Amino acid sequence: MAESLKGKSVIVTGASKGIGKGIARVFAQHGAKVLVVARDLQAAETTAREFVAAGGTASGFSADVTRLEDLEKMAQVAAERHGGIDVLCANAGVFPQMKMEDMSPETWDEVMATNLKGTFLSVKACIPYLKKSDQGRIVITSSITGPVTGFPGWTHYGATKAGQLGFMRTACMELAKYRITVNAVLPGNIVTEGLKDLGPEYMKGMAAAVPLGTLGEVEDIGHAALFFASREAGYITGQTLIVDGGQVLPESPDALRQM
Repeated sequence: MAESLKGKSVIVTGASKGIGKGIARVFAQHGAKVLVVARDLQAAETTAREFVAAGGTASGFSADVTRLEDLEKMAQVAAERHGGIDVLCANAGVFPQMKMEDMSPETWDEVMATNLKGTFLSVKACIPYLKKSDQGRIVITSSITGPVTGFPGWTHYGATKAGQLGFMRTACMELAKYRITVNAVLPGNIVTEGLKDLGPEYMKGMAAAVPLGTLGEVEDIGHAALFFASREAGYITGQTLIVDGGQVLPESPDALRQM
């Protein structure tokens, strides 16, 4: 499966850290040419250099996913550097925890702009190039929060992640005539800088809710994205893959105690 990604041109947004960096690393390890995209150019270039030092092909680029002009330039640069665009991993997202009572309309709009509008704009900018690929793939990083579960403090985040799936289900129909597939990975609790910021007790509690007993690693999401991007997954579109160690399965905490 991974052989079909060798030499392919891949864009990963929000790729300088966290899940995005894990996705980009997996693609680079399997021979893809990766454009590491982040708002902070220095962070993007530092990440790209890490991949190059490990034997991969990568370069950094700065873009704000809420700005179409940034993303159109991103797509142009990826095509110039890597000979086109084969895969877009629309991963960039923010998740500031805040209860509804304390949330301002501006905060709501900021999360919507990055997570949901940013997905749309990233896809829109890459379509002209993906249409020319013989393996056009779009992989969206959604979440279990919103589409499947809820968690206090993330009404805005959950709404965007559910919204991404609504977008995906029609986008895949519009792009099917170009043989471009659109799928989404739904991570559970994955060990990232952001999750660590919530504290060790939070992480311990989250791990206790997972049947496999541990939190996921960013590469776990990368391998799921790699599958959707592969030639072998060419007949799969408009679908979701939950990667959460079984977190959404127990009907109550008592179910885990019965294991």
